[in-house]
Amino acid sequence: MNQEVSSKLYTPADLQAHRPLTLRTGAIIPLDKPLGWTSFDVVNKVRIMVRQVTGIKRIKVGHAGTLDPQATGVLVLCTGRATKLIEQLMDHDKEYCATLQLGATTPSFDSEHEIDATYPYEHITEEMVRSALSQFTGEIDQRPPSFSAIKVGGIRAYDLARQGQEVELAHKRVTIHELELVSFTPPTLQLRIVCSRGTYIRSLARDLGTALDSGAYLTKLVRTRSGEISQADCFSLDQMDELLALTPDEEKLP
Repeated sequence: MNQEVSSKLYTPADLQAHRPLTLRTGAIIPLDKPLGWTSFDVVNKVRIMVRQVTGIKRIKVGHAGTLDPQATGVLVLCTGRATKLIEQLMDHDKEYCATLQLGATTPSFDSEHEIDATYPYEHITEEMVRSALSQFTGEIDQRPPSFSAIKVGGIRAYDLARQGQEVELAHKRVTIHELELVSFTPPTLQLRIVCSRGTYIRSLARDLGTALDSGAYLTKLVRTRSGEISQADCFSLDQMDELLALTPDEEKLP
């Protein structure tokens, strides 16, 4: 972690130390995103909390890497001048713990939508899974899900998909550095993944199901690390009031 990032990074240990919060000067605040929230929901909630706790009415707040509503874990927020670091933080590798269900697919490749097709899975062995995983390690071409935030003609792909329009996005080159089978209890399996920016774990689930002559979709996803920021470094939303209360008066001035 470079010095500029580490100097602006806040963790729960800073609550105990009563470290002043430099909201305007720039703060990097990792949050453990709750299930069911969009990344924008979290950013908007934090903006509201900033106004309520500090009285600061206008401040830049952004995040360094979207998490789907059905995912939880590390969501890195940047405030004030630290928003200039967002692109740098987004380029960092991410680590995930993913739970997949074999034998079925959904339109969104996760549990946000109902199952649209079922497939046999009884033939799948642990050896087959490990062999298939080797196909997805390293640089791969991956097609993003139709239900994604990628824009098509200025419109989010998920908005088009929800309107019933056929959306087929172009393949993207991504890198999966590590792909480990953590557990296999058919029809469920759990993976640990370390990957580059832009990797869709939902697409990996779909593609793995296809490689196993079956179907698969994501039932649980936790981002456990973003760069060197781990889930243990994250604040809960419930802790944000306490953190924001550490904002010194000079940071509240317009």
